[in-house]
Formats: sequence, structure tokens, C-alpha cells
Amino acid sequence: MVKFYSSTYTYDYAFPAVTLAYFLRYPNPYSTHVLSTDVIERSFNPETQQLTTVRLHLKRSKLPSAVLKLLPRSLLGASKDGDSQSYILERSVVDVREGWMDTESRNLEWTGVLSVVERQVFRRPAAVPPIAVTNPFPTPDSSAVAKSGLQTAPELEKTDVTSSVTLHSRLGQGRWKRRRVGSSAADDDATKLAAAVDEEAPKVGFFKSWSTASLQRSIELIGLKRARRSQPNAKEGMKVVLERLREGGLVAVLEGMRRDREMVHGASFKRIGARKEGEEGARWMEEVDEHYDE
Repeated sequence: MVKFYSSTYTYDYAFPAVTLAYFLRYPNPYSTHVLSTDVIERSFNPETQQLTTVRLHLKRSKLPSAVLKLLPRSLLGASKDGDSQSYILERSVVDVREGWMDTESRNLEWTGVLSVVERQVFRRPAAVPPIAVTNPFPTPDSSAVAKSGLQTAPELEKTDVTSSVTLHSRLGQGRWKRRRVGSSAADDDATKLAAAVDEEAPKVGFFKSWSTASLQRSIELIGLKRARRSQPNAKEGMKVVLERLREGGLVAVLEGMRRDREMVHGASFKRIGARKEGEEGARWMEEVDEHYDE
């Protein structure tokens, strides 16, 4: 079983600006759950003029209560409140000459429970011929713009985006494959989870009434609902970065990232303080407030 979600929209910014903002989008006020981003591979093909980048994102998430009810919490690496962390692998290819960028992001943990693959395709409008754009944010007062007339074309101020999310649960399939052909490394998550479910079932008697297909469908629907809910925030986060680029260039973006990063870490420390009791917790919260108010 597979669930699929797609959407299309347009940014009112030039393609070079949108691609730049994509690589600078974390952190922003709408993505405080992103704890870190690291580039693990980057290459440029001089023949095709394409830049390929592989990045690793560490994200904090709160598992839906519905999932916590369906699956053993200990196996999902979540706290009693459902808090967990996960790594996301992102691969992107940018072709500035042709005017497109193709990105794909996928979760690396518990893919046997739910595999989530998000793909985005950014394109310069087809009506615009492929030209070299040196300034993604042209100003009306620029003499070069006035002479060429290229940068003021309305089409150059837009970028079309197609976003799709594919969700697939293989819960229980690893156990079935092990019985027939043996378990592979790719099935370990599903196999371990299926075994854990078998161990939990006699205690709660809940899983006996659920078939593998029902569990898969329920988990996919929960994931689909979350994917739909997260899309607006992702777009708003990109718009924040784009507006910072327009107003102050890279300096404004870097300053905004610094503030957002402090906000993320400050919120994390406050969550730790909230778990502490009595005077120790109060003192922790006070120290955090003093540090981030400086």
C-alpha cells in the first residue's frame, strides 16, 4: 500500500533566488524542529553545468498520539511524551543554465514502519529563455537593468514548484519475507517491530484484532495527514528566507539564521528545564532567559 500527496505553487521570486534560499532555509521561524544540517557530499559537473549536493538533517519531532497507541513506544526511540529525533537524507541537483532544481528527501530511520519520500521540482517558467542571471533581486534603479531589459521581465520574478510526498509502510512484511527467503538488512526494522508487536500483543490483546494491512493503512494515513499539515509551514519558511535575501542579502540571511538558531536552542533548554522539578527547574529556566535576552 502506498499513499501519495502532491501540490503545486509559485514563488514570486526569480529562480536563482529560490534555489539559494532552499540551501539557506534552515533554520527559520517555521522550522524550529530542525536541529542541524550538514553537507556530506557536493560535486559540480562542468559538462552539464549541474551542481549535486547531499545533505543530512537532524530533526526533532513529536510522534502523533495515534502512532504511540498503535506501536510500542520504546522501539520508536520516543520519550514518554512522544518526543524523538530522526535523520533526513536530502539529495539535490541544480541546473542554473536550464533553470531547474530537483530535490529528494527521505527518512533514514524506521523505514520499515513508514518510509517517507518527498520530492520537489523547481522550474523557471517555460516562457523564459535560458539566460545567465547574475542578480536574483534586481532593483528598478539599476542602470544595467534599465539597459538590458532582461531582469525586469515579469516571468523572471517567478519560480514554479511541484511538491510530492510518497508514504509507504512495510510493517510486518519483513517477518513474512524471513519465513520465505530469510531477512535482509533492509527488512530489519520491519522484522524487529513485528516481533515486538508479537511480544506486546499477549499483554494488551490489541494487535490481535488488527491485520497487517490495517496497521499499514493506519500508519500511512497518519503520515499523510502530517505531510499535508507541514507543507504550508515549509512554504512560509522559504518566504521568510527569500524576504531576508531581498531586504539585506546574505548578511541579513545569516543574521536571521543566528537568531533562529538561538531560538531553537533556547526552546530546547527550556524543555529540559520544564522537566526539572522545584528550585532546580526554576533556576534553569531563569538562566536560559538571561542568556538569550543578552
